[in-house]
Amino acid sequence: MAINEDIENQETGDREGVRERLLVPQEKDRAGKDEGTDKGRPWMVYFTPFVAVCGSYEFGTCAGYSSPTQDAIVEELSLSTAEYSVFGSILTFGAMIGAITGGPIADFVGRKWTMRIASALCVAGWLAIYFAEVSLALDIGRLATGYGMGVFSYVVPIFIAEITPKNLRGALTAVNQLMIIARVSVSFIIGTVLAWRVLALIGLIPCVVLLFGLFFIPESPRWLAKMGRKKEFEAALQKLPGKDADIFEEAAEIQDYIETLQLLPKASILDIFQSRYLSSVIIGVGLMVIQQFRGINGVYFYTSNIFKEAGM
Repeated sequence: MAINEDIENQETGDREGVRERLLVPQEKDRAGKDEGTDKGRPWMVYFTPFVAVCGSYEFGTCAGYSSPTQDAIVEELSLSTAEYSVFGSILTFGAMIGAITGGPIADFVGRKWTMRIASALCVAGWLAIYFAEVSLALDIGRLATGYGMGVFSYVVPIFIAEITPKNLRGALTAVNQLMIIARVSVSFIIGTVLAWRVLALIGLIPCVVLLFGLFFIPESPRWLAKMGRKKEFEAALQKLPGKDADIFEEAAEIQDYIETLQLLPKASILDIFQSRYLSSVIIGVGLMVIQQFRGINGVYFYTSNIFKEAGM
């Protein structure tokens, strides 16, 4: 009981200190601003997710590329069915590696730099595909775009959830999945009229927009707070909210959350196998496994050939 009381007192003291550090200086700045300026710039709340979901759009570009281009690539490069199957499926292998390593990278260098890394890899992959003359170059390019796709699958929804206010978080996070499916559909449509090399160049567009847009949006305030970068945290939080948001309360809430995490004991991978967590883990992981075993990726990658074999 004494230990619990000490922890609670320490946590309470930390929270009060956080509020003092974050609120008092900002109140002075706030007093010097007029009412219109204090209401913030709500456009940034929408512009920042728009830039981030370019990564989701790139995800759909990678997933939808192989279907409409299969016949043209096989004919021009004289690939066998097995060689093209490797090209189509190696994307998922790269995505698996990207999804596993994306989390540690995002925690170490930040959400924005992680998206830059993923974009750079996708750019390199598309260029390798564009200039490819043999199957090996195609596979290397496809693997690179797959890795970038896997990183995007982790960092984009995390970033959007961390930078959006509560009342918009669900809607803007859902845009992530919408953009993936929309771009897959666009790839199917435009791939029927464009050459496969041109379609590879078009895959660069979301990456270019994302790389350019990242210069104008702030880093995730939650990540900045976690890393102890107070000035950048306050600046990012000031830049993001809309006119109805309470910056000061949100700043204290985020900082309290970080302080609480630091007080908790470090978890290990073995903790998820405890009986109280096991059922949730089985359900969560089981849903993801079932989702992948439906074979939807095979449909994405070879839709054109599936319809062709069906006589359509």
